[in-house]
Amino acid sequence: MRVKVESYIPLTKWLFLLVACVVGLPPLSADPPEPLFLPRKHEVRAVWLTTVKGLDWPKTRAVSAESRKRQQQELIDILDDLQAANINTVMLQTRVRGNLIYPSQYETWSEVFTGKAGEDPGYDLLAFAVEECHKRGMELHAWIVTFPLGSKEVQRDLQGKSVVKRQPRLVKRFRDNWYLNPGHPETKYYLASLVRELISRYDVDGVHFDYIRYPDRPRRFPDAADFKRYREPGEELADWRRRNITEIVRHLYHEVKQLKPWVKVSSAPLGKYRDTRRYPSRGWNAYHAVYQEAQVWMKEGVQDMIFPMLYYRGNDFYPFVLDWQEQSEGRVVVPGLGIYFLDPSEGTWTLADVEQQLNFIRWAGVSGEAHFRSQFLTDRRLGLYDRVKRDYYYTKALLPAMPWLDSIAPSTPSSGELVRSADGVTLQWAAGSDDTQGGVCYNIYASAVYPVDTDNPHHLLAARWRDTLYTHILPLPSSAPLHYYAVTTMDRCGNESAPLQLGGGEAVGDAPADGAFNLLPVCDGVVELPHIPEAVQVILADGCGRKVAQVPYHRRLKLTKLPAGFYRAVVVDNKGRTYVTNAFINRKK
Repeated sequence: MRVKVESYIPLTKWLFLLVACVVGLPPLSADPPEPLFLPRKHEVRAVWLTTVKGLDWPKTRAVSAESRKRQQQELIDILDDLQAANINTVMLQTRVRGNLIYPSQYETWSEVFTGKAGEDPGYDLLAFAVEECHKRGMELHAWIVTFPLGSKEVQRDLQGKSVVKRQPRLVKRFRDNWYLNPGHPETKYYLASLVRELISRYDVDGVHFDYIRYPDRPRRFPDAADFKRYREPGEELADWRRRNITEIVRHLYHEVKQLKPWVKVSSAPLGKYRDTRRYPSRGWNAYHAVYQEAQVWMKEGVQDMIFPMLYYRGNDFYPFVLDWQEQSEGRVVVPGLGIYFLDPSEGTWTLADVEQQLNFIRWAGVSGEAHFRSQFLTDRRLGLYDRVKRDYYYTKALLPAMPWLDSIAPSTPSSGELVRSADGVTLQWAAGSDDTQGGVCYNIYASAVYPVDTDNPHHLLAARWRDTLYTHILPLPSSAPLHYYAVTTMDRCGNESAPLQLGGGEAVGDAPADGAFNLLPVCDGVVELPHIPEAVQVILADGCGRKVAQVPYHRRLKLTKLPAGFYRAVVVDNKGRTYVTNAFINRKK
């Protein structure tokens, strides 16, 4: 018996009433909510970066040396913006519609980079993007559009290089578009050849499969002959189609793991798997409508991450997030947020709609979120970019580890050296002796207290650093460096070593006004401010940017009347210059 939910308090409000009870805050209002939960050290903060039609990138066609540099600079500017907001995962659309953004023996260049299908833009776009992401401590996941091959016009432009011409046995035409046929047993081998070429040639961190499903409303998809030929005895059409997709998912996962076990394999199923005990999916869901049994994939262990496209609000969002999380089997669940609805031409979402989802994801213990798509974040639609940068992603974050692949931490860096100078600190260390598949990287932490607490995300200064030399440049020439540093080794599965602590026992100077790293939690509300010549006053704001205090500058600032939490301090000198820093206030028990 199905109860009409409309007869009761809407599920959205039930869930937020529960959150309110847990954290002692009032329930939902019409105003944008405050961040309810602090950032976590391990959290996926991803964007889909679209190349089809140049929606996110590129805007410039690479038809000359000058325009090629402009095209590259466009990506650099996007990645700089994402890095500044502490985004740690970029899913770059790598296979578009049977064409690619890198040279391949199987498929040809996408037209979006030069304006002409099959034309080489003069550089390897994927190699360039991987290098630029890794410079910024971000992972790059190659986003593969799996079955759709585009319209008949797209295939005509590709001429003899199209998949339709090269692999005619593996394709079907449906509603004026071409698709790889999931029902043909050789389709999985063709896709595997693409994946093998991709990950053997490029240092991508993940492979992300989109449209790994039948087309929308596929009742008349032309696979009757394949069904008759390849089905098992007594098998219904819907079960056969689900089996086809699952066999392809399974085959691609094992192909990746045989070649590079550390490369993350993920997909983007429809946001609603099927009806839940909390709320119905209203008929359009992954399981019944497009034959994706993605929760089975997690149970079987042929997905490392899942990015359900939860581009909904209210009761169409919250219960389905919980359903994915509860059925995750320990794999990483990352809801996709439909931030494109913030654009008036796309929808009627408000900033509060997205913030409520961010708060709910943290409350529910889900691993993070992915924003669709990049431009709707970096273009500052309704202030979302500034909001998440200031109040949600103000610390760096590492991706969750994958203990089902490897749970052994690498060895701690050794022989560390710390050299202070007038404008910064240089750290150098020796790599461990691990023979780790895929290599290792390093995380650098900083603190005013020894030893550095590497579990505290506020201390994470640099993530996924790939060298054994790191220089921390200070923003204020007159300030002294942070007191203490720590370095850990991290492998490609996310396992992190114990820290190498640096700076202990040395004479230390004043702490600088240096982002989130110079002011640590201080018991009883007393904070040691950095020494700033000619400073006259301090303005304190809470995590939402609201001013809560304005006091004369003093090195030992007493904040005994403020509750524990995160605050932003702006120190102003007598020339009107400002220095922004952060404070995290504790209370003695």
